[in-house]
Amino acid sequence: MIICGGGPAPGINAVIATVAKTFMSDGYRVLGVHHGYLGLFSENPEIKEFDFDHADRISNRGGSTLIMARFKPKDTDFNTGIFERENVKLLVTIGGDDTASTANRISKYLASQNISISNIHVPKTIDNDLPLPDRNPTFGFHSAKDEGVRIGNTIYEDARTVRQWIVMSAMGRSAGHLAFGIATGCHYPIMIIPEMFNKAEVSLDKIINLMISSIVKRKLMGVEYGVAVVSEGVFHILDIEEVVAAGIDFTYDEHGHPELGNVSKAHIFNVLLQMKLKELNIDVKSRPVELGYELRCARPIGFDLTLCSLLGLGVKKLYNEGISGCIVSANSTGDITPLYLEDFEKDGKIPPRLVDTDSQIAKLFFEDMHYITPSDYEGASNYLADLETYDFKKILNW
Repeated sequence: MIICGGGPAPGINAVIATVAKTFMSDGYRVLGVHHGYLGLFSENPEIKEFDFDHADRISNRGGSTLIMARFKPKDTDFNTGIFERENVKLLVTIGGDDTASTANRISKYLASQNISISNIHVPKTIDNDLPLPDRNPTFGFHSAKDEGVRIGNTIYEDARTVRQWIVMSAMGRSAGHLAFGIATGCHYPIMIIPEMFNKAEVSLDKIINLMISSIVKRKLMGVEYGVAVVSEGVFHILDIEEVVAAGIDFTYDEHGHPELGNVSKAHIFNVLLQMKLKELNIDVKSRPVELGYELRCARPIGFDLTLCSLLGLGVKKLYNEGISGCIVSANSTGDITPLYLEDFEKDGKIPPRLVDTDSQIAKLFFEDMHYITPSDYEGASNYLADLETYDFKKILNW
């Protein structure tokens, strides 16, 4: 039985198709349940029984043939119904760490009811922030980055064609891998990711000043356009009181907390940038572009099709070996190994894998971006006062 939790990522269908075909070839029935855990424990779950034709047809498609849901069941939601009715031997879950930990809870619950099943989890996140061994990528990341670069190059061409700036926000709640990949792939003059604030407190002023630093630097170069990409994760490490005080209109949840997912980060940063440019009397037009849902259901590229097929084959390999309660992982040479949540956890939580700002690749790309340094102070003084406030490395305390 297969379920998918969380949000989409390119390659899900390749995992599902491979698991289905390899188990069917050994005579197993393969069932998929729509709506994730919500469907699994509902009174009338929507079930898809796979055949070869359907599995074969979906293998290289984007999206997920199984409807996904963000639902984390409480222990009181558990029941044995579908497991007993369908004589389930293996539960394959595709999702993030919450999906994996819930699968372990389900297995323990079923064992307490004298029902023994195996469970194997396939880790999924386009954010690439799961700390897999050897810094191996999570599936879907490279396809999402590829689609992001495709769109990003079009956006950059637009900025170049009409001589304006674009403020782009890219997905990545905890880490800046996608923004980093898009910015470097498109040769953007500035990127702002949460990992950059490893030696300085983040603030809205600093984020806007980093953009202005790049805008003025390019003016000194005679370039009147550009794209500034800001990782969504930067927004989430801001002091929420500062964000609310900026005058942003939010919807609020039942606990009175602003619902950050309902606002366009690109729009917010662009409005704040325009306000600051007007205050500085710098005549630059900018427009917002939010880059998020466009990436999640993109058709997977060859890298992810191979990786996802390998992970699907890995599920069958581990099941045949009697291994359960694990995460399937493939190393850089293609070897399948089981991993466990405790392999990742620190103090009961999984710390996200961040962009390594001390790595050579990061340092080279940061040095190649366009921003004000002390050598630009004389020219930049025609646009700005208090130049150290707009000096990239001084803002970040690097």
